[in-house]
Amino acid sequence: MSMFPTALAAFVALHIGVSATGLRGALVRRIGEGPFRGLFALASAVVLVWMIWAFGQMRANPFDGLNAALWTPPAWGRHAAQGLMIVSFLFVFVGITTPGPTLAGAEKMLQKDEPATGVLRITRHPFLWGVAIWAVAHLLANGERFAVMLFGALGLMVLLGTRSIDRKGAARDPEGWSRFAAVTSNIPFAAIVQGRNRLALGEMWWRMLLALAAYAGFAYAHQWIIGVPAVP
Repeated sequence: MSMFPTALAAFVALHIGVSATGLRGALVRRIGEGPFRGLFALASAVVLVWMIWAFGQMRANPFDGLNAALWTPPAWGRHAAQGLMIVSFLFVFVGITTPGPTLAGAEKMLQKDEPATGVLRITRHPFLWGVAIWAVAHLLANGERFAVMLFGALGLMVLLGTRSIDRKGAARDPEGWSRFAAVTSNIPFAAIVQGRNRLALGEMWWRMLLALAAYAGFAYAHQWIIGVPAVP
């Protein structure tokens, strides 16, 4: 029997069942914030390696039922997926290179005069939204059982993660978080549409170029890394 569903469930449970619940607070009170983050990062890495290994074993077995098609993606799905992947890379790479108070260990940035700059004006969780968009893109282009399981679970996990981070930020520094939340939004572009912030592409132009270069490189190498071409 494939170990992939178990490994995927363990990965999701670790991030939702531990990091996003009261269990995290209990562990932090017992061992401290720093040790918890270190152990959580180690556990995440171990389970991620297990999940990748199990995924490879599952995909290499032509008789594994998870490789069977659950649905047939529409013809336009792959083209839509390509466009969404560009957006995903923009959110992910601009997000991880933009300092912000939602990043682990950077909570003190809430005290800055302007804590939301660059992509944080669009959403205070750019990396997680990038992963969610990545998941939707792959669901549009893949109909196998493993794909629905993998991308559906990870997409749901990161969206729940945005709410968890908001709750922890508000509990850690109510005044600072309130000021930050007043000029940002979880849902992309909501704060801008509502007039609580503005779009400032000039603050992130080189990060956007980095993201587009990363997308081009990964799209080119997708055939060799994943086994299927990114562009049909």
